Amino acid sequence: MYSEYKQNKQFFKSAEDLLKTSKTMQDIFLMATHLHKKDKALTWINEKEKVKTLKYRQYRSACFEYASRLSQMLKNLEPDAVVALKLKNCPEWPLLFWAILMCGFVPFLIDAKLPKENTEILLKESKAEAIVTQEIAIYSVVSVNLTALNDVKVNFKFASKWANQIIFCSSGTTGNVKLMIYDGANMCHQIAAAIDMPEQTRDIMYPGEINIIAMIPFHHIFGFVAVFLWYTFFGKNIVFTKDLSPKEICGVSQKCGVTHVYSVPLFWDSLAQMVIRKAELEGPKKSDLLSRMIAFHTQKISNNEAGSAAGNMALNYVQNQLLGKKIKYCISGGGFLSIETLNTINGIGYPLCDGYGMTEAGVTSVELSYKVEQRLKGSIGRPLHGIQYKLVNTTTMDPNTGELMIKSPIIHTLEIVNGEKQKPVLEDGYFRTGDIAYVDETGNYYLKGRIKDIIINENGENIFPDEIEDYFKDIKGVSKTCVVGIKKGNNNHEVITCILEINVGVTEEQLEDIKKETNEINNTLSNEKRVQEFLISKNKLPLTASMKVKRFKVKELLEKHSSLFVGINEKKEVKTFEGFKKEEVEPIVKQMREIFAQVLLLPIVKIGDDDHWINDLGGDSMSYVELVGAINNGFQVEIPEDKYAILTNVNDFAEEVLILRQK
Repeated sequence: MYSEYKQNKQFFKSAEDLLKTSKTMQDIFLMATHLHKKDKALTWINEKEKVKTLKYRQYRSACFEYASRLSQMLKNLEPDAVVALKLKNCPEWPLLFWAILMCGFVPFLIDAKLPKENTEILLKESKAEAIVTQEIAIYSVVSVNLTALNDVKVNFKFASKWANQIIFCSSGTTGNVKLMIYDGANMCHQIAAAIDMPEQTRDIMYPGEINIIAMIPFHHIFGFVAVFLWYTFFGKNIVFTKDLSPKEICGVSQKCGVTHVYSVPLFWDSLAQMVIRKAELEGPKKSDLLSRMIAFHTQKISNNEAGSAAGNMALNYVQNQLLGKKIKYCISGGGFLSIETLNTINGIGYPLCDGYGMTEAGVTSVELSYKVEQRLKGSIGRPLHGIQYKLVNTTTMDPNTGELMIKSPIIHTLEIVNGEKQKPVLEDGYFRTGDIAYVDETGNYYLKGRIKDIIINENGENIFPDEIEDYFKDIKGVSKTCVVGIKKGNNNHEVITCILEINVGVTEEQLEDIKKETNEINNTLSNEKRVQEFLISKNKLPLTASMKVKRFKVKELLEKHSSLFVGINEKKEVKTFEGFKKEEVEPIVKQMREIFAQVLLLPIVKIGDDDHWINDLGGDSMSYVELVGAINNGFQVEIPEDKYAILTNVNDFAEEVLILRQK
C-alpha cells in the first residue's frame, strides 16, 4: 500500500516540475508529449466501427502538421491574433487547439452548437480575426473549414511561434456574457492543483492506463480542465464518442474500456432514472434486487440482508447494461447534484463525486474521499492545492454559511466586457463566486445555490431553488424542472413557482398522473419550501452550455410572455358542436389533441384546440398529409380530400370526425 502511494506521489512530481519552468502553454505541451510519447493519447471509433488510437508521439506530430496548414491559411494574421475554435468534441479538437497556439494565435473556445448570429456577436466582442469550424457557414472573419484545412499540404519548414493565452466564454446562467482570458501560468497552476490528490485517493489519477470519455464540451471550463488539460498533461487517453446518446456513450465506454466518466448532473440524473425504471419494468423482484444492491453498496445494509444483491453477478448484470465494469472514478460538475442520484450511482458500483469550478476560476475542488458515506453527503470537497476558500456575509445564527470566495493563482488574468479588456475584480486577492456555500467541521464545503436565484418567501426566509427542484425531477414524464420566485401584485415576497417541461408523447391521462404526483410530493414538503404554483412550459426550457436551465431566462419569459406557460390544473374548455352532446365531443377532442401532438412531436399542452396547423403549430403540407392519415387510422374514418385545405385545427377535425361517424 505504501509503495503504491509512493509511486503515485512520484507520478505527480511532473506537476511540481512544471512549476519550475517558465509556466507557458508551450511548456505544458512539450512536457506532456515528451514524458508520455509511448502512451495512448486519443481513441475513437471510426465509420467502420474500428477502434482507432493516436499515441502522444503521433499526437505531437499531428499538432505540428495542423499548425503548418493553419499558418498557411492564416498567413495574413499578426501574432497574438484571436482565432475562434468552434468544434464539437472530436479527435481533431485537441490537435487544432495546440495548432492555433503553435501558430502564435490566441484560441477562443466557442460552443459548437451556438447559432451563427450569436457566434458573430462573440467574434466581434473578442475581436477575433478568424474562426476554425466544421460548419459550411461563412463568417464575417476569415473562416477555416476543417475539411478544407485537411486538404492543405504540410509545410515541414514551419517554425512554431507559440501564443500563451486562451479565451473562454461564460455559460450565461445570469444573462451577462463575459469572456475570460487565461495565460500559461494560470493553466500550469491548474495542473499543479492536483499535486495533493494522492493523499486522499488513488483512483482519480495514477500511473498506468486511464481511459477518460470526452462527454463535457472542451469549450466549457469543466471539460477543458478536468478532462482535456489534466489528463493530457499526465499522459492519459481521451476517448471520443460520435454523439452523446445514451446508447453511444454506453457502447463506446464498454468497447474502449473507459475508466473515468466526468459529466454534468443532467447525465447522472438520467442514468440513475434509467436504472431504476428499467428494474421497475422487469418486475418487483428485479426492482427489489436493485434496491438491496444500492443499499448494500452504499453501506446501509449488511451482506446477509442484501443476499444475492451483494454478489458480483448482480453488479455485473447492471454495469454491463450501462458504462461497463472498468469504471474507477466519476465526477459531476457544472450544477446541483441530488443526494438521490449520488446514492443510486454509487449504489451500482460507480464511485460518483461532486466537484466545483467556475469559468472565472477554473476547477477548484472535488470530493476525493474513498469512503462512500462521505461521497453521499454531496460535498464539493476541500480546495485543491494552492487554492483558498473563505465564506463572507455569514451570520451569528449560521457562521458556517455564506458567499464563497476564492483565492488562487488560477483565477483568470483578464476579462473582456463590452469589447474592452479589464482586470478581474478581486477583494484582497479573493474572487466573489456568487454562490452560497456551507462548510462543515472537517473543512468540506457544500453548495446551497446562487445568490441571484435565492427566493425570499413571505417570512423573509431564504429558499434555494436547487433543493426544491430536486424533489420533482424524477417524476415520470417530466424531463426538466425549474423553480423561480415570482412577485405577485404589490407584494415584496416571492411566490415559489415550479415550471415543468414534459416529454413529447405524454398523453392526457399521463398528464393527470404528473399532476397527482406533483401534489403528493408537494404535500410532503415543509411549509416554507412548498411550491405555491405549478406551471407547464409549452416549449423546451432554455439551457446553458453545461445543460443547466437558465433560470433568469425562464423568469423573464414568465414575466413577459406568460402565454408560453399553462397552469398544471388549468382545464381546457371543450367546444360544443351543434347536434352533438358534450359527452360525445370530449373524447374525440381529447384523442385529436394526442394525434396532433404525436405527428408534430410537441408536448400535448402546446396543442390549442383552435391553433392553426401551420400558423400556430409550425406544421407544413407534408406533415398535414401524415396528420390526416393518423386521424383516418385512429378514428376509422376517411377524411374527404376536398376538406384538406379547410380543416386546420383540432376542433375542425373533431367536428368532421363526428359528422363522418354519424353517417
